[in-house]
Amino acid sequence: MRLATWNVNSLRSRIDRVEAFLQRHDVDVLALQETKAREDQLPLMGLQAMGYDVASAGYNQWNGVAIVSRVGLDDVQVGFPGMPGWGDPTEAEARAIGATCGGVRVWSLYVPNGRKPGDPHYVYKLDWLAWLRDAARDWTGAPTALVGDWNIAPQDDDVFDMAAFAKDTHVTPPERAAFAGFVEDGYADVVRPHAPGPEVYTYWDYYRQRFERNRGMRIDFVLGSPGFAERVTGAFIDRDERAGAGASDHAPVVVDLEDR
Repeated sequence: MRLATWNVNSLRSRIDRVEAFLQRHDVDVLALQETKAREDQLPLMGLQAMGYDVASAGYNQWNGVAIVSRVGLDDVQVGFPGMPGWGDPTEAEARAIGATCGGVRVWSLYVPNGRKPGDPHYVYKLDWLAWLRDAARDWTGAPTALVGDWNIAPQDDDVFDMAAFAKDTHVTPPERAAFAGFVEDGYADVVRPHAPGPEVYTYWDYYRQRFERNRGMRIDFVLGSPGFAERVTGAFIDRDERAGAGASDHAPVVVDLEDR
């Protein structure tokens, strides 16, 4: 089975790219983040004609997650137990959706950005991650993949220049500790062994030709439970998908699993 994750930065704007990506790489399951649309606004007819089922969650033009699968889409769950909301009054955001695809439990996750250390959104981010970790501890006994845009660069070589992020989110000790907690609980970064750094990234800002200069960050991950990780046979980052007109600012991450 081939599983991929991609922060597509508007599915309506990039549906042609998504369909071409699925065909080019023969992907079985694709987790999407930042779809930026309500469920009834998503352009799904082409995907369905290709043999894919789609489960999605989206409430407005912000956030949004989805799972696209041609190997089954069962037990769909929007949000995880205890998932915090945002705003005043607090409202749910479309940042997590889970489904069982070909015997693997897949969670498409769009972790809050955090904005700036000390910002209320930063507190929200850490709280969101804490609740996710609490829920995910119960999922390690089955093949489970926590995939998506984590908005965290857990190691120094996951950013092009640590000094450039000294006062920013994504690299602060609390964020990195939150990410490390999932590893401590048994989830493994299954991509890094197949795509070693340095200078291997998944995100490049549109600002100042960051992509062309390879000034990026590695913030998109596939974290696998033991039963998932032991089946991984390969992985790669499709950097070419970040190139060209109309590209998302993220590249897809692809993982291959042996069939069972």
